[in-house]
Amino acid sequence: MIDETTASTKDRILTVALELFAKHGYHRTSVRAIAEQLGISKAGVLYHYPAKYDILAGLAEPLLAEMERTVADAADPDPCAARRRVVEGLLDLFLTHRYLLRLNVNDLALSAPGTIFDRFRDTMMRANQLVAGPHPTLSDRVRAAQAIAGLSDPVVLYADEPAEELRAEVLVGIRLLYADAPAPAPPDRRGRPAALTPDLVATARRMAEQEHRAVPDIARALGVSRATVYRYLK
Repeated sequence: MIDETTASTKDRILTVALELFAKHGYHRTSVRAIAEQLGISKAGVLYHYPAKYDILAGLAEPLLAEMERTVADAADPDPCAARRRVVEGLLDLFLTHRYLLRLNVNDLALSAPGTIFDRFRDTMMRANQLVAGPHPTLSDRVRAAQAIAGLSDPVVLYADEPAEELRAEVLVGIRLLYADAPAPAPPDRRGRPAALTPDLVATARRMAEQEHRAVPDIARALGVSRATVYRYLK
């Protein structure tokens, strides 16, 4: 049976540590500073976490465990389905843990040698393999690396933006990355394949109606011709 007092103290240590790491950086925050913020002794902190790295590992554990589970569960005979599950699953996790990931902006705390970095690296490598698909070309592998890297950076840089809006914009970027190899779409009235997926059509309309962006600007952002944008907006 778990001692509720012990569990509560460990949770409080993690909460305060994340706040101080975010404010001052992992390397510039001492265990004593965490203890003082909590109103307990340094020995009291070290009783639960024998070293400062163990506190960081405690903060990272939920993210790492969920990443490993998400990537393991994403395997699918359909490469497109596997890619979608990896991309959306990791993006949702990164949004949930965006303030933890932002620690790396200060001093690359999560990249320090150790089990945190090893697990993160191994999981991201597996994610890249799933996104690239079976028997990938160099182009497939590079595009997969761009897609995976494009998930975390916007989340870290714009962590204070509304999560749902940020998620939508990141997914638009991923779709644009793969826009030159779209899923089959029904032909339009002139017999040519549709140049925009339904999601990109919705994005074009939002850019025009809500952001008041001009057609040439929308065309450049979506990587299509002005005529295509005019056709879909009409």
